[in-house]
Amino acid sequence: MSNRVTTKKLNWKLILILSLIALVRPIMSMLGISEVIGQPIASITATIAITIVWSITVFIRRDSQPILTLLFVGIGYGILAIIISGIFSPILTGHLQGPLTNPFAFISVLITNAIWGLIAGVIASALLKIQS
Repeated sequence: MSNRVTTKKLNWKLILILSLIALVRPIMSMLGISEVIGQPIASITATIAITIVWSITVFIRRDSQPILTLLFVGIGYGILAIIISGIFSPILTGHLQGPLTNPFAFISVLITNAIWGLIAGVIASALLKIQS
């Protein structure tokens, strides 16, 4: 028997799609929807809804690695959010703002969203264990 940990192939298409779904949060902010709804309610509600979508999707698909999948979803979302910020902050404010201007913020965004994905993965994993 090998001591190496083997991992099954991750569904990168699913990871990308779920990462893109989470872009609803920055889009709500850019369009002013979050301000109309009111903060922090808008962000908290969006985060909970996205977490439910992520967890339920992985549960329904019976993903073999829900924690790892959603960890990568969180990281993927973080990367996409940084890119969106880099593209749209100069357009909306006239100058670059956000994580691209600060290496610590860049790392913080990735870590925060990795933890978010990890939590969603634990939820999905628990649902899968309860169901089986």
